[in-house]
Amino acid sequence: MWQRLKRWAKALRNDVMTLWFAGRHPDTPLAAKLLALGLAAYALSPIDLIPDFIPVLGYLDEIVLLPIGIYFCLKMIPARVLAECRARTEQWFEEKRGKPRSWMGAAVIGAIWVVGMWGVWVLVR
Repeated sequence: MWQRLKRWAKALRNDVMTLWFAGRHPDTPLAAKLLALGLAAYALSPIDLIPDFIPVLGYLDEIVLLPIGIYFCLKMIPARVLAECRARTEQWFEEKRGKPRSWMGAAVIGAIWVVGMWGVWVLVR
């Protein structure tokens, strides 16, 4: 079971990088490009929308929501573009570049948190 979980995590990591490349590919349709960039930014962001220390909900986005979004986004990308992006992903990890960080994704999530806290403050006040 542990090996299966490791394979799933590696596949998820590779899919996120594939979306990162697909979001920048000129032949990716606009809707798929926007979704790919959004998912990749969220997955690569050092900040989570739902912090992991919150029981159950903290891991819900990584275990359920993110894989579902990735699945549907990969279906929206043309096969030729997807093959090119998967090849670039393999090359990226062969060169041991590591996982990039999305500071734009972190900024967006930080902004969501600030707006959410402001909304709670307005309601409670």
